[in-house]
Formats: sequence, structure tokens, C-alpha cells
Amino acid sequence: MIGFLARRLGWALPTLLGVTVIVFAIVKLIPGDPVATMAGPGASPETVADLRSRLGLDDPVPSQYLHWLGHALTGDLGRSIAHQQSAGPLVWDAFLNTAVLAGIAALMAVVLGMALGALGAVRPRGLVGRLCSASSVVAVSLPQFSVAIVFIAYLALRTGWFPVTGMHAVGSGGLVDLLHHAFLPALTAALVPAGVIARLFRSSLLDVLGQDFVEALRARGLSERRILLHAVHNTLPSLMTVAGLQIGYLLGGVVFVETIFSWPGLGQLVYQSISARDMPVIQAGVLVSAVVLVLLNVLVDAAHALLDPRLRSR
Repeated sequence: MIGFLARRLGWALPTLLGVTVIVFAIVKLIPGDPVATMAGPGASPETVADLRSRLGLDDPVPSQYLHWLGHALTGDLGRSIAHQQSAGPLVWDAFLNTAVLAGIAALMAVVLGMALGALGAVRPRGLVGRLCSASSVVAVSLPQFSVAIVFIAYLALRTGWFPVTGMHAVGSGGLVDLLHHAFLPALTAALVPAGVIARLFRSSLLDVLGQDFVEALRARGLSERRILLHAVHNTLPSLMTVAGLQIGYLLGGVVFVETIFSWPGLGQLVYQSISARDMPVIQAGVLVSAVVLVLLNVLVDAAHALLDPRLRSR
């Protein structure tokens, strides 16, 4: 298992290096002059040129990339122009808030997706199975911003059941208050992954239930419940792969949700930084998201190998 993990981490290194190149290039392609923003609207051209020279922005682009990469490897992600503080702690605090929201949303997505998929597979021609299949299609098709507006209108403003924005109530805190604030944004973010998981889990479960060993289990007199547990166990590798990809989607795809619900996460921070042309924070935010996604894929591969030892020799 240690050799398998070492090979996966070794393969992840070129991917991470490619990610740093793409992140650096994307930020370079964003319109606008960060030096002019940093110097202020009243700065003279000489001041802007002097600041550009001191920041090394007159150097060739490959030199700028190597300089930025060297600092990033030591944990120095630059200094925020808008917040006038190091970008690293700023991005890390926002990422932890995003991880909380994505974790709750991932739990909702897996539970809801497995429930819909299992009901759709066990009763494929019944009314319940058809309703579950239709629900998974609707969950995938609905735009997140439309769902968020409906939730805010009917479950927050009209009924007062849930808060509209924020992560904690003023003067409050604790796990219950956090879960209360996180329910609507997490449910909004979880719908698309839940629909994807439900459709793929239903397909995998139907495929397994149609195999010969299931008939052999029935011939041995096992109950339908135990047969279903055996079938679910056989679908876990594919389910884990899909769930891992959807969790990665949640980490990088909750920008709209965080903005609509004013959740102080990484997506909202990057969105505000783009408006303020705060390039160091944009670079740091995108880089942290990409690195976490690559490492998450390594963890999914490791969990997959634990369930199926044959993969460790590949």
C-alpha cells in the first residue's frame, strides 16, 4: 500500500507543476494592471514604473513564474492589495469556511444520492423508482442560482425557518448555529452532485443485481436485504470514484452559492478579489483549490485501493 501511495504521489507532482503554470498564466491573462491598482488613482507614471520594477514585473515572464513558484513553495503566497495583509492566512481562513460548507454539502449529496439511486434500482418499474429517477434528473438540471433564490424566498424570508446569509448569528456561535446557517447553502450546493451520484449509483446497482452471483445468493436462501448489502458493497469502488469527483466539484464550484448566501468562503473571496483586481489573492485562492483537488484525487485512489487490493499492483 505504501508503494501504491508513493507512485500516486509521484504521478501527482507533474500534475501539480502543470497546475501552477496554468494558475500563473490565467492570472496574467486577466485584463487590468495590478500595479496601477496598488499605486492608487493619483499615482504618477514614474511612481507606477518604480513600483513595477521593485515588484519584478519588468522581468521576463518565465523569471516571474519561477520567482512566484519559489515563494509559493515556502508558503509565501504574496500580499493582498485590497486587504493589505499576507494572502496566505487570508486564503487559508476562507478555505476552511469553504471546506465546512463543502463537507456538509458532500454528506448531503452522498446520502441523498445513494437513497435515490437505491430506490430507483430496487423498484426500477414502480412508481417510487420512477419518481426517484425523475428527481435525480431534476436535481442535475436545475441551475444553482435559481434554486438558491427559491430557497431564500420560501424557506427563509417567508417562513423564517432558516437564516438568509452569513455563517453565524451576531453574538452567537457553536455547532448548532453553524449547521442552521449552513443548511440552505449546503442543500443548494448538494443538489447537482446528489443527482449525479443517484444516476450512476442506480446504474451500477442495477448492473450488479443482474449478475449471476446474485441469483446464487437467492438460491442459497439469503434475504433480499442481505443480497442488497452484497450488491452495494460491490458498487462501492465506482461510487467512491464518483463521490470523490463530486466533492472536488463542490470545493471549486460553490462560488455562486457562497456569493448568494454571503458565506465567507474561498469562492466569495476570489470573486471579490477579481472585482478589486487583487492578483495575489486570486493566484493563491486558485492555487489552493487546485492543489486540494489533486490531493483529494490521490486520497480517492488510496481508498479505492483499500477496497480493491488488485489496484495496488497497477
